[in-house]
Amino acid sequence: ENDKAGYVEFAGKLLGSGTTTKTKAQIDEATDFIGATLSTSYDGIYAACLTKHSDALLKLMTDVLFNPSFPADELEKTRKQILSSLASEKTDPDAASDRIGNLVRYGKDHPYGQSENEESVKSITRDDIVNYYKTFFKPNVAYLVIVGDITPDKAKEQAQQYFGNWEAGTVKELSYPAPQAPKANTVDFVPMPGAVQSVIDITYPIDLKPGTQDAIVANVLNNILGGSGFQSRLMQNLREDKAYTYGAYSTISPDEVIGYFSAGASVRNEVTDSSVTELLYEMKQLVDQPVPDSTLNTIKNIITGNFARSLERPQTVANFALNIEKYHLPKDYYETYLQKLNAVTVTDIQNAARKWLKPENSHIVVVGNRDIIPSLKKFSVNGSVNLYNPDGTVFKELKPAKQGLTAETVLKNYIQAIGGEKNLKKIKSFQQKGQMTVGQMSLDVVMKMKNRTKYSFIVSMGSMEAVRQVYNGQKMIISQMGQKADGSEDEIRDMKMQNDLLLETHYGIYGITPVLKGIDVIDGKEAYVIDLVQKKGSATHYFDIASGLRVKSIETSESDGEAMTSESLYKSYITVGKGIKFPSLIEQNEGGQNIVITIQEVTLNPKFEDSDFNIQ
Repeated sequence: ENDKAGYVEFAGKLLGSGTTTKTKAQIDEATDFIGATLSTSYDGIYAACLTKHSDALLKLMTDVLFNPSFPADELEKTRKQILSSLASEKTDPDAASDRIGNLVRYGKDHPYGQSENEESVKSITRDDIVNYYKTFFKPNVAYLVIVGDITPDKAKEQAQQYFGNWEAGTVKELSYPAPQAPKANTVDFVPMPGAVQSVIDITYPIDLKPGTQDAIVANVLNNILGGSGFQSRLMQNLREDKAYTYGAYSTISPDEVIGYFSAGASVRNEVTDSSVTELLYEMKQLVDQPVPDSTLNTIKNIITGNFARSLERPQTVANFALNIEKYHLPKDYYETYLQKLNAVTVTDIQNAARKWLKPENSHIVVVGNRDIIPSLKKFSVNGSVNLYNPDGTVFKELKPAKQGLTAETVLKNYIQAIGGEKNLKKIKSFQQKGQMTVGQMSLDVVMKMKNRTKYSFIVSMGSMEAVRQVYNGQKMIISQMGQKADGSEDEIRDMKMQNDLLLETHYGIYGITPVLKGIDVIDGKEAYVIDLVQKKGSATHYFDIASGLRVKSIETSESDGEAMTSESLYKSYITVGKGIKFPSLIEQNEGGQNIVITIQEVTLNPKFEDSDFNIQ
């Protein structure tokens, strides 16, 4: 896909978004009317219904297949959704780990190593999608799989009736150099500001084809190492014995082009290097030591049970039939699967481990707080660590700030930029009104502050109140959809900070120490980077050098052992009174949720009654 990365996914989504005779709404309505399911992807169409509705569904399915219109409005809707998803991934350690894992495992010139970014998604046109469809959706490279209450004769009759006129065409077969595991371990690191956990992925490509006896043995090996369940060695070591993580897993994945190995976990910062050591240790143990017969038999029993349960799903049967044709497997491959599984020996497992487990030839991908980088250098053969941004671009170190410049100076410049300390002190109360957009939902927002002692934050949809947070100077109440709870000390502190117009000069009051880290580039403009060092959580703020205004912030908190990172972009400011500036357009991403806050009205020093801050 190169600089158009993402257009294949677009094609899959848009294939079912309208035809030359029906809109997406009409397709959805017709599908729902017969209680059916119809979905499209970049490599095919899936549909299911009661047998009596099969003709009606096949008419819909073939209309989607033969007559897609790829409507422009659905293209823009899809573009917006994917851009929103990409924005949320910037602060998602797991998404960054997946992206960088693919990049280093396969390389940027292999299709499996490429991934979409904002620039590529914005460049995708309808012509790109139409050309993909016209190039690859041909019957001579397609399979039709039917599972259900139907005879072979009836299935052939319907196949001929609905797909018989589909015209074949030439499809160029593409090939790419096979990715190779590294000659020695490398460490690839993604700095995630404020992260309290590290996401570890030990990975490399493997040449393992589906449907082979090697794939069956590799599956048994993987279940011993880190498959699902508490019996796996990674789970027993990193969770049960060391208490480093809630879960540690591995994958050995066959693929017709190139497969891969992956093993990893999400762990606390301070045990990142120890966790990498244990992951590599368990891989090496399987290479060096045969597994006990009892372990092998337990895993065989687990796989046998899973296999039997999977046969209850029609989709599994369909996939089995497809695999037999696609990979030229024996017709009885799945009928004799359990025999092949039971034939696996201890020697087979150790031979497979020596072939597929490479504890000395791995990409060690870590996403986390950059403070842990020094502890990871020992895992790289030359002591170096490759740094990446979450989007896959090479990470550039911060440019140093001018000698003698301090965080306090930058923060004073910010206070001056939003109106000046003298004018800000004159504001005893304020009210902000605006809207909050969450996905397709629009909510009204009202924020109030009185005498720097009373605060309220109310979110509503029309006349229905969704969220109310009120502090009356002594107690805080948080109400969500009618469910009330007392605010904690930390929540009261956060509310006070959010409404403190002179916060940047009061950090010491809240136990926060600002530290100037250097200069970064935000949306093409240089900005000072300031870390806020505090006991709980962490934060990094970015201040535009030219204007002095805050343009970005990244906040990380921890709850029940889980880290939550939010990113806020301050796109514009509104000016009121004597040059007082409030952020007026804030784009936030928190926990994969995209939120846009638009402040439309700010009133300075309004007269509030104490009843405006009633917590009852």
